[in-house]
Amino acid sequence: MKKEESRASIADADQLSIAAFIERVWSEDGLADRTLEAYRRDLEALARWLGARGRHLRTARREDISAYHGAQSGAVRSIARRQSAFRRYYAFLARTDADFVDPTLLIERPKMPRSLPKALAEREIEGLLDAPDATTPLGLRDRAMLELMYASGLRVSELVELPLAALNTRQGVLRITGKGGKDRLVPVGEVALEHVGAYLAGARPALAKGRQPVALFLSNRGEGMTRQMFWTLVKRHALKVGIHPKRISPHVLRHSFATHLLNHGADLRALQMLLGHSSLSTTQIYTLVAKEGLKRLHAQHHPRG
Repeated sequence: MKKEESRASIADADQLSIAAFIERVWSEDGLADRTLEAYRRDLEALARWLGARGRHLRTARREDISAYHGAQSGAVRSIARRQSAFRRYYAFLARTDADFVDPTLLIERPKMPRSLPKALAEREIEGLLDAPDATTPLGLRDRAMLELMYASGLRVSELVELPLAALNTRQGVLRITGKGGKDRLVPVGEVALEHVGAYLAGARPALAKGRQPVALFLSNRGEGMTRQMFWTLVKRHALKVGIHPKRISPHVLRHSFATHLLNHGADLRALQMLLGHSSLSTTQIYTLVAKEGLKRLHAQHHPRG
């Protein structure tokens, strides 16, 4: 974007329209704050670009939107997110004005490369779960976090933001607040419950240092964990058991949870509920992961593979 465009002010009507759109998608769809902020940035950038050419968001034509896309650079995913923001915004305008013509309707969407989630083998997961030193408070914590994430398929953000009150040890479930503020109940499993119980009894009081923190999992300073802290401990324990850093991330535990459940006959709808996916199509990607695993197994061991 040219310097004069990046400095250009946004017309009041465009600012109000963007604000109304953000409020609408927040209230209707419960999108995450990061997504809402990205949509706002994308629309404000488009408004500045149009403003430098004497147009506004509401008066933009299909040629304007196409020209804007052509003038931008970025990865395919960034382009797709930008197009998603524009499509949703102009669909919002069309709903509020029957005579409005949506300029994004005939714009071709970018083809996203299909990237399959990476999962570890079950034996690798076993090694990773056994890696922390359970004779130390931090080792007890790390083992409990790894066990809980793999047992329940949590997102990294869900794991580190878990409040102590979210765990019901008697019923063996977690109450998770996922994307869009949607709650779901997730079973924990006896093994994970055992390790979380050991952490609660033998580590958390020492890490809390006499305070009453809300978070379930605490750092050595008695505060809630962060995504970066968890990534560091996952990488450290993976290196101990010979898992290459390029093959591991905190999210790999969630992918492994889903893939292994499918491999053992889990129902796709049930998996969707456990993962907290709003759409079944998002969950179906894991069936492709399972199929790829079967293909590799066939190629490796069948005499005509």
